[in-house]
Amino acid sequence: MKTAAAPSLAFALLLLGTTLGLAGTDLVLPAVPDLPDVLGGSAAMAQLVLAAFVAGGCIGLILFGELGARADQRRLLVGSLIAYALVSLACALAPSLPALVGLRFLHGLSGAAAAVFAPGMIRAMFSEAGAVRALGLMGSVESLVPALAPVAGVWLLAAFGWTSSFYLIAVLSLIVAVLVRALGSSLPVPPPTRSQGSYIRLLKNPTYMRYALSQACTLGGLLIFVFGAPAMMTKALGLSLNAFILMQVTGIAFFILASNIAGRLADMFGAERMILAGSGISALGLMGLSMYGNAGGTDPLMITALFVPVNLGLGLRGPPGFFHAILASDGDDARGAALVILFILSMTATGTAIAAPLVTAGLSPLAGVAASFSCISIILLASLRPLKAR
Repeated sequence: MKTAAAPSLAFALLLLGTTLGLAGTDLVLPAVPDLPDVLGGSAAMAQLVLAAFVAGGCIGLILFGELGARADQRRLLVGSLIAYALVSLACALAPSLPALVGLRFLHGLSGAAAAVFAPGMIRAMFSEAGAVRALGLMGSVESLVPALAPVAGVWLLAAFGWTSSFYLIAVLSLIVAVLVRALGSSLPVPPPTRSQGSYIRLLKNPTYMRYALSQACTLGGLLIFVFGAPAMMTKALGLSLNAFILMQVTGIAFFILASNIAGRLADMFGAERMILAGSGISALGLMGLSMYGNAGGTDPLMITALFVPVNLGLGLRGPPGFFHAILASDGDDARGAALVILFILSMTATGTAIAAPLVTAGLSPLAGVAASFSCISIILLASLRPLKAR
């Protein structure tokens, strides 16, 4: 059913909800080094403030994917936002660092609903072309969060202290919850979920796995490189962090451009061609970085130029790829979206762990690990059957 009283308003609410979930890491990030001085504990325990949030988010994805297949997703979204706000408030009032770590697990868990429900609701609100465009716009905004939220976090930390980020998240989450509750008719009734659906059924569906895993491998390849790039550039190449900032800002700009034209290009050339082409372009960019590093290259401008196709390819394949994963879930939208995001987190975590000992060895090893994950995406697309043309 593709009926909604105000699709643009509904989409804005979903976008705000998913952005707040992402901000739970990036907005808090600048305060982490100072937490042991304020709450006691060690620097290692302070890092668990971030890790606990991610771990809770992974559990939340599975939980809300299951609940969303059984209950009204609009009510679940409101409840999730309220819980997210209350846990944010509790984090600000945490008496010790161990208590904050425990609360952050609940924080990540409670904030996962919007990311799970948004793709299915977007599918219900728009046509296929409109949904791809909406997912592209959502991806564009979400890509800015890791770049802009830490800057806001630094300002909040300096002006109001470490608790201010949690208070801000709490207030904004409550506002969005109230708006979703008051304007619930603007959110669509999600499409019917298969009564016999399950995560096991999705894992056994080769067509769904084709889109879900290839999406995770392409995005995971990019994130593996990004997560290791600061240490690689400063420790191995002797560059400043300005080189990393230049690379990131340029990459995000091209990702935003590509993700917002992906829907139109998919209409013109077909979604399958865009998914395959985008995956190939992204993989070629990472392989180019690896070869450049193997040749002894260290020029930050050249690294930035080679990083452009990595982002461009992801932007071209990201929106149609995610949408086709939802289509391939065969009506099991909530579980389907949850698994895609969980695969992305898992691929990124695995690749980052593999690359961790190599980041100080230079550009080539890090880019090579990232490229290997990105190339797996192409293998999956070539070996597993696509959706039938409709």
